[in-house]
Amino acid sequence: MTQTVGFLLNPVAGMGGAVGLKGTDGQAEEALRRGAVPHARDRAVQALSLLKSDDIAWCTCAAPMGGDVLALAGIDRFTVLYRPEKPTAAADTKAACRAFLDAGVDLVVFCGGDGTARDVFDAVGREVPILGIPAGVKMYSAVFAVNSAAAADLIRQAGRTGCRDSEVMDVDEEAYRSGRLAARLYGYACVPFIPERTQGGKQVFEQQDEERAKDEIAVFIGEIMLPDTLYIVGAGSTTARIVERLGLPATLLGVDAVRNGEVVARDADEKTLLALLDEYPRAKIIVSPIGAQGFVLGRGNQQISPGVLRKAGLRNLIVIATPAKLAATPLLYVDSGDPVLDREVGDTLQVISGYRIAQRKRVVHHG
Repeated sequence: MTQTVGFLLNPVAGMGGAVGLKGTDGQAEEALRRGAVPHARDRAVQALSLLKSDDIAWCTCAAPMGGDVLALAGIDRFTVLYRPEKPTAAADTKAACRAFLDAGVDLVVFCGGDGTARDVFDAVGREVPILGIPAGVKMYSAVFAVNSAAAADLIRQAGRTGCRDSEVMDVDEEAYRSGRLAARLYGYACVPFIPERTQGGKQVFEQQDEERAKDEIAVFIGEIMLPDTLYIVGAGSTTARIVERLGLPATLLGVDAVRNGEVVARDADEKTLLALLDEYPRAKIIVSPIGAQGFVLGRGNQQISPGVLRKAGLRNLIVIATPAKLAATPLLYVDSGDPVLDREVGDTLQVISGYRIAQRKRVVHHG
């Protein structure tokens, strides 16, 4: 039986990540001014090109919200149900979803981030399943595939696999840009589910033991820091504790660069990190996975781009996490936007979880 799928793209999703804006809602022009390059279309093409031979009846929007993506993916038969205004806005996403529902689609697929997920959910609710191809900055909602290849698997099997109730999160981007995570549960969407292909929601750990574990990790990292070495420190409270233990100010939800006990860049974007690596080629990158989701790269730290990772060298990637976070995070994922680089990370990663303590965790790859 032919499956009918409605597809839409948020063309500006994720543009704020690499340039350090921590989100793109209302910031697309500023992202472009800083040199951001749209990448959501590429993410969508990666997924949809894997489905060009499948028996799917596609409904979509006119460019730049879908029809051009399907054509680039090699899908030449689709129905355009909605023509957006330019520049596109949240109202276009909602109107397109309503058109999909009127057409009787079996599944709504969107490419974007948390803001797009919220707009899709506003229009669709629980009438039909929804699925996100990840292209945003944070993606704390649990309605996304782990990467583009996993999204293709989920779309292909949506009529046969089960669905689960998955959290749609409303993240305050203004607070996030100022270094404060303010997120609330927006609702529960029906989402196709296959283990290791559908991502989980972010968990936040606040127990007293967590704070002690963060201190132990920070002490250990401080002891092994090398002189004349650039340390690129990713987002999160565990990584921020390292910078704070050095007596330096830390950017909780951004990327800092430290060398010889001094901050050489705060809340750095990709361009700044690449320039620093030209000046200081001896470098280490310290990141922590998102709790429960398990993403080491590609969620909330797009400033640490494939270019930055290759320049520093994957052998210089240091992953840290508290024991409680690791206990709730059975698998790790990487979704840098470069599938070849993601594979080079390997099938396991060592994760420092305490003072001179580490665990080896499995890394799951798709595609």
